[in-house]
Amino acid sequence: MLSTATPAPIRTAALLAAGLLLLTACGEGGSTGAADGKKAEGFPLTLKNCGRTVTVKAPPQQAVSVDQGSTEILLSLGLADRLAGTATWSDPVMKGLEKANAGVERISENRPSSEKVLDKEPDFLSASFASTLAKGGVAPREQFEKLGVPTYISPADCVGKDNSGSGDGARTAPLTMDSVYTEVRELAQVFGVPERGDALVKKLRARVEKATEGIDASDASLLYWFSDSKAPYLAGCCGAPGVITKELGAKNVFDDTHEEWPQISWETVADRNPDVLVIGDLSRTMQTAESAEKKIEFLESNPVTRTMDAVKNRRYVLLSGQAMNPTIRTVDGLERVAAGLRDFGLAG
Repeated sequence: MLSTATPAPIRTAALLAAGLLLLTACGEGGSTGAADGKKAEGFPLTLKNCGRTVTVKAPPQQAVSVDQGSTEILLSLGLADRLAGTATWSDPVMKGLEKANAGVERISENRPSSEKVLDKEPDFLSASFASTLAKGGVAPREQFEKLGVPTYISPADCVGKDNSGSGDGARTAPLTMDSVYTEVRELAQVFGVPERGDALVKKLRARVEKATEGIDASDASLLYWFSDSKAPYLAGCCGAPGVITKELGAKNVFDDTHEEWPQISWETVADRNPDVLVIGDLSRTMQTAESAEKKIEFLESNPVTRTMDAVKNRRYVLLSGQAMNPTIRTVDGLERVAAGLRDFGLAG
């Protein structure tokens, strides 16, 4: 689910020109990423990313990550010292990364202006969503690339996904964890630490295997609610919740829509009557019913929803917003949903 904060205006041509001069001057005397000042091995590095060719001349030393999912990957790779800033947070930082995150400046809780990003003099820019680096977001990728700042978007948001329409896009093919693993490995490669990427992917794969070992939830139906009580954003078939559902052998009651996060009426939700409600527990305050507490309060008081089996039996599984997006935290979501289904007696 994307941030819906109103973006700041795009930097004017004059400011962009000034930024170009600043970044050029910085690049002339800056670090190459190698301790002895020589060109780092494997660089320049060229990647194909979301329909663009990205060239990184040296391992970034002053990167900015403008989405939480991307930030947590970089922190997990031990790259906090090479982050000049982060932005767009829906949850507290992932457990175990608190100390690393504390040393990185948070330039905005929501999407930052391009001015704030360029003020950090970035040498690399990463994002989780195509809309973040597009018109209406922070700024289009080409504006940063004209300044010599390479940009990278999570493959999970563009591979097998159509972002041309309104809303959060639609899946043309089901998401798999391979897209997340690709992001981990490519970011590690960009920063010149490929072995760290391989190690992190290995850990994530092991957690998925452990969480799904011997489980059979084929008789359980699930609904994933990200945010908003007035016009709720609920998961379609094939995004990160689809990964969780498929791994567990369960059913998403809205697997008949390929939209990433369609807005669906509560009457329709009640009619489908899922066995379990997977609820986003967000710390942001952008829409109605962001926290799990507010969501549950709504469910148990609304005349349409309070008669649902999952509500009457309080079959709730609480997830961070990031666990419901295609990120490394999707694995955490899988673990929590699996545990919840077992606790409810809905999985063998």
